[in-house]
Amino acid sequence: MQKPFRFKRRPTIHPNILQSLNFTSSKCTSSFPDCVLLFRKVAFRWLCDRRHATLFILLIATLGTCRAAAGAAFPQDEKSQWTLVWSDEFDGPDGSRPDPAKWKFEVGGNGWGNHELEYYTNRPENSFIRGGNLVIQALKENFTGPDHVTREYTSARMTTQGLFEQAYGRFEARLKIPRGQGHWPAFWLLGNDIGRIGWPGCGEIDIMENIGKEPSMVHGSLHGPGYSGDRDYTSEDKFPGGVHFFDDFHVFAIEWEPKAVRFFVDQELYATFTPARLPAGMKWVFDHPFFVILNVAVGGDWPGPPDSTTVFPQTMLVDYVRVYKPRVTAH
Repeated sequence: MQKPFRFKRRPTIHPNILQSLNFTSSKCTSSFPDCVLLFRKVAFRWLCDRRHATLFILLIATLGTCRAAAGAAFPQDEKSQWTLVWSDEFDGPDGSRPDPAKWKFEVGGNGWGNHELEYYTNRPENSFIRGGNLVIQALKENFTGPDHVTREYTSARMTTQGLFEQAYGRFEARLKIPRGQGHWPAFWLLGNDIGRIGWPGCGEIDIMENIGKEPSMVHGSLHGPGYSGDRDYTSEDKFPGGVHFFDDFHVFAIEWEPKAVRFFVDQELYATFTPARLPAGMKWVFDHPFFVILNVAVGGDWPGPPDSTTVFPQTMLVDYVRVYKPRVTAH
């Protein structure tokens, strides 16, 4: 049975929405659903603290303008375009493990092609359910795996490979990233033909990557033959000064169709990649099923190692992962 789309907790407002709302002009750059979410947030604060009354009154006036503008830009509710086909809400009891019917663990400490410093395990110390969230926990500890590799850090890397794979649609997760130098959380996809043709020919879609030294920035990227590693096809979403991604939950998503991949943070589009934007002669390989990966790496070529400021343990909290396909409407 399809589960209805819902926020399990208070909706998160992208800080750029706060900047884009212009109360002194008839033009507003926010979508009407975003304005409604902000209205609810301000209304609640006003009920608790009347000092927000001026903002509350101004926002009521602005909603009328937003509603009119939204009619053209957002003719229907965004979610009505999609049918949910797979999800994990992580609603198990505290201390339980991720659902083995949905997730596998990748285990090892071989550096994973990036000179990472962690050993990925399938232990409950590194991945478990708590408070309606999946917790992926990075620990500082000496650990030797069954392959006799010893590392100073452990974490978890979970994948749907062989369990769920899909081409095209909307892939999204609501999560709260860890903080600190050396941490590298990611929500990403790999092509299901990786075992046959290898990487990067299989394709990779990084829906969200963050490195700890950039707390106000996340990256969305595509990797393929000729455009991988530090030559990937990438864009960034940045928060205003003083606002950090690790401060709260955020929804990271892509909308993927045969000739485009669009990247979103908290429903705000920040990048669109198409075959036409690839360098001449490069092949667009995003035309087959991909599987989902969640992980928190420690160290590596890109983030660098932890330093004296890095605090352990660190966690990535995942409220949900949901995958949709386009809704087919009858004519």
